[in-house]
Amino acid sequence: MAKQKLPKLGFLYMDYVMQFFHFSNFKGWPDKIEQVVYHWGNDKTRFINEVRNKKIDVLVGNIPATAYETFKEISAALPHVRFLPSVETQFPNKSKENVTLFCDKYDLQQPKTAINYDLKKGDDYFKNEAKYPQIVKRSYGPSNYGGYFVHKVDNYKEARALFDKEKYVPMYSQDAIPLKDSGDLRVMLIGHKPVCAFWRYSGTGEWITNTSQGGSMSYENVPMNALELAVKASKAAKAEYWACDIAIDENTLEPYILECATAFAAFPYIRDWIGQYIMWDLSDGRFRMPHVPLFSWEELGKMNPAVLRTLRHLYFSKYEPSADGEYWLADKGNFDMEMAKESFPSDVPDSIEPPVQEKDLPKIVTDSIDKSAEGSVIGESAFDIETLTLTELMTLHGMDDESAVQIKELIDTKKVKSFSDISALDFIDAQLASQWAKSFK
Repeated sequence: MAKQKLPKLGFLYMDYVMQFFHFSNFKGWPDKIEQVVYHWGNDKTRFINEVRNKKIDVLVGNIPATAYETFKEISAALPHVRFLPSVETQFPNKSKENVTLFCDKYDLQQPKTAINYDLKKGDDYFKNEAKYPQIVKRSYGPSNYGGYFVHKVDNYKEARALFDKEKYVPMYSQDAIPLKDSGDLRVMLIGHKPVCAFWRYSGTGEWITNTSQGGSMSYENVPMNALELAVKASKAAKAEYWACDIAIDENTLEPYILECATAFAAFPYIRDWIGQYIMWDLSDGRFRMPHVPLFSWEELGKMNPAVLRTLRHLYFSKYEPSADGEYWLADKGNFDMEMAKESFPSDVPDSIEPPVQEKDLPKIVTDSIDKSAEGSVIGESAFDIETLTLTELMTLHGMDDESAVQIKELIDTKKVKSFSDISALDFIDAQLASQWAKSFK
């Protein structure tokens, strides 16, 4: 009897973006796995043709925020290619705003959130309505880059000073949840089953829980209601793999989603499990679904992180009680790993249409925007494309880290030689480019 024909698998990689998957994560896959690299800079047509020429059936990999809109078009041009995760599933990867819209659509508990593109209304919100303290975040991009784009403001004066300095658009903020034990939770799921969860506690004298800023971790005593909320979010996203950051209110013990996405940092053995799950999904059961006992992270977490970072191809078998009546300890909880459902465009929430043009901005904001660089006013010390630094790029209104790095790489490799080349890049918003033009010679 002939073995079932497997789909042609390909890894989706992008220049300047760290690779999440490697061939070794798909141990045992018998066929060649292709790889295709998106090179930015109007590379859409070439990329589509390469996928077609290689006859790829399934493209595995995350899409960064700056490429999300482009890959909606690429996915539409490749209707017979399965993107895994789907472009719809990756909707929350693009921005904090998208996370909020996703939680709203699927009734997932989150802190009260304000999103204002109308900067006058945003200013009024912080002056007259906001309950302090507020957590302000730069909306664009799936990652907070170690928490450096997350801020706590305790009053209107601090909020006004922050937005004048950072120029975040939209003005995105959330009510601060009083955190249980001064920590929040990261929950990672595969096939809607939690496979790793841990507390992240803030460092001494700090409020932010990111471990890169001195925080600590604990794998013990993860509450069941946090796992239940993460599972609900994963199922709503129809995600093959998923992660949630969850806050527990110290007064009510209620869980709230702070972040959720398919893009997250994971130990190699977890990426191996995701690879096993994908192989099971794509092979109609020819490959084994990974079995990961619930709360196994409590035991794994006792190992030194340096060991965890090198642990590979970890395998759990299902426990079978022996004939002599040995006690069978089942998984604590009732979460089963299962196949993610197919995604459709209707799964994606409606986006907020930015309503403001520059001419409509209130004076308090346009004064800040007109100062497009440190110590530089329009018409003075305009940027020279040949000597442009990464720091100067980051001073531009609305610029995000990923875009700045990509632009700098393209300048350094002479693929971008003028500001008109920058404005033509397919990951650059035309409205932002029109503002940046004032800062260049």
